[in-house]
Amino acid sequence: MRTFIISLITILFTLSLPAQDITGQWYGKLNVQGTQLRLVFNITKTNNSLSSTMDSPDQGAKEIPTSTTSFENSILKITIASAKIEYEGKLGSDNIIVGIFKQGGHSFPMNLSREKIEKEKLKRPQEPTKPYSYYSEDITFENKLAGIKLAGTLTLPTKEGEYPVVILISGSGPQNRDEELLGHKPFLVLSDFLTKNGIAVLRYDDRGTALSTGDFNTATTADFATDVESAILYLKTRKEINRKKIGLIGHSEGGLIAPIVASKSNDVAFIVLMAGSGIQGDQLLLLQKKLIEETAGVKDVDIQNGQLSNRKAFDIVNNSKNLEQLKSDLTLYYNQKLIENPNTQKPDGINDEDFVKLQVIQIANPWMQYFIKYNPAPNLEKVKCPVLAINGEKDLQVPPKENLNAIKKALAKGRNKNVTIKELPNLNHLFQECKTGSPDEYATIEQTISPKALTEILSWIQQQTR
Repeated sequence: MRTFIISLITILFTLSLPAQDITGQWYGKLNVQGTQLRLVFNITKTNNSLSSTMDSPDQGAKEIPTSTTSFENSILKITIASAKIEYEGKLGSDNIIVGIFKQGGHSFPMNLSREKIEKEKLKRPQEPTKPYSYYSEDITFENKLAGIKLAGTLTLPTKEGEYPVVILISGSGPQNRDEELLGHKPFLVLSDFLTKNGIAVLRYDDRGTALSTGDFNTATTADFATDVESAILYLKTRKEINRKKIGLIGHSEGGLIAPIVASKSNDVAFIVLMAGSGIQGDQLLLLQKKLIEETAGVKDVDIQNGQLSNRKAFDIVNNSKNLEQLKSDLTLYYNQKLIENPNTQKPDGINDEDFVKLQVIQIANPWMQYFIKYNPAPNLEKVKCPVLAINGEKDLQVPPKENLNAIKKALAKGRNKNVTIKELPNLNHLFQECKTGSPDEYATIEQTISPKALTEILSWIQQQTR
């Protein structure tokens, strides 16, 4: 599901320029969930005003305008109100700014200097390195319906031959072809493992991400399904691919997308759902939030209040007819909440109106509106090809019992006889061996995907492609 370290929203500001010159680039790094996240503030002067932008090199984001910036009495303050981001630090005689970065109630120490910071090399022992022992080709294919081109990589056990193939479908959020996050490249590891064992693999950058064209921000799960359909059409043009053995492997949101495609395509020979959801989106988000907060030690009363607040917001979404009406209804709801709770904590520098707008934006967008309303059961009931559904026992984002049971029930209702459902012990949402399953652990674990999960997937696919 969507796990955001920093969300970057654009707004500008002006404030008076102090006597000291603070303009130029300032480099810092955060240690977030066990991994390094580099940030750069670019401060400029226009007449007697300051403005700034923020770069996040490790997330591929550049020149994001901030909301406010000030520098007075050696104190630098920068905010991005709509992302609940605040930075405050003091410039010392050593030309180092010692400060604190805040987002959404969380605080992280972060010092700034003029010296550029190089990316930290993380230990990822499973990540393959070139030259690979198999054939790898960078390719592009077109989604004619959307008018976009998708860039990816096709790997084959050898350059010549005819092979069964799987298409890898990423989880939510803009992902590149390796499904790269928190220093891990799960799809690169999975692709490497399968290709070495005789299975061709196609993985690609999500639309609007990396080398693929299109607009990610306006797309829904249904739109992403058409990208997969286009990938199938492309594979059918390749002589190295066995057209009768094209499968899909979807992780997280990809586990929603695979059944959508398989439910209406005779070209899909089998699907693998890695932490795919079986329950409606609003139910999943509530359950996910509750379990993660419980693991983090959040007070019961705060968890309950959050559940009630989100439930009411989701009800508004479920009853909405169009996006504009949804924005209006949510604005009324969040304004009323502020009236009832005047002491609600807000980021510094943000007024009530902007605070409400921020909350509305987080829900009233095409992807979230679709996701909250989407129930995967009807499409699962139409899937007739073989299905493997696996979850980690400690998955807090797509909890295994509720979702695997729902997937099993829907497939049984559709009379699908070739179904394998497995809950894998001690694994989290990324299928890493873990302690608690909390997203906070993802980056600190060196393992990218447990060999148990890799072997489970491979063995099942081999049975389907004999």
